[in-house]
Amino acid sequence: MGVIDAPQWLLPAFTRSVKALGATQPPEAIRSAGELLIERWSTPDRRFHNLRHLIDMLARVDELAEESHNPNIMRIACWYHGCVFSSTSEQTYRRNGGEDEVASAAYAAHDLRDLGLPDATVDRICALILSLKRHSLPRNDIDALALNDADLGTLAVEPQQYKRYRRMVREEYAHIPVEDYLRARLTIITRLLDREMLFSSPLGQR
Repeated sequence: MGVIDAPQWLLPAFTRSVKALGATQPPEAIRSAGELLIERWSTPDRRFHNLRHLIDMLARVDELAEESHNPNIMRIACWYHGCVFSSTSEQTYRRNGGEDEVASAAYAAHDLRDLGLPDATVDRICALILSLKRHSLPRNDIDALALNDADLGTLAVEPQQYKRYRRMVREEYAHIPVEDYLRARLTIITRLLDREMLFSSPLGQR
């Protein structure tokens, strides 16, 4: 799935959110940035963390928008949160595989400043992206809590969807020996189970 195959509403949705946040560049520049993001989310190595994951996350942000301070900031954080991705053996064994929030935030900062968004807005979007990497979230940051819940929403689906999620993540790392893969998954799952609660925002908890 790439720009041509993406739902027709997706690129205009990106443009609307970016313009609502104060972008000063013309629509063509905003559209071009959105097209590059769609291409990034559509590379063949992404079996789960792909455009479908982005669309699902955007839908969950819409569900949680009622309790957020700025849904458009959260939507743009979704667009950029995993735009840098790698499942290579080197990155995986360095525990830096999958969505790279640090590199994605850096990409977002450069991209969004080029589009003319205010510095404070760009900084907030990058902070939300980086919050997805944390083990614990500040209880008073409702947007960070809701964005985290949107990202983890796959863990709250019905069993067959969850089974499909597990299969697709394994396909992303098919080149990793099963013992190493399972050890890494256990580390991730244990970290999640160690949280006081998995879903942190009021609507997310429900």
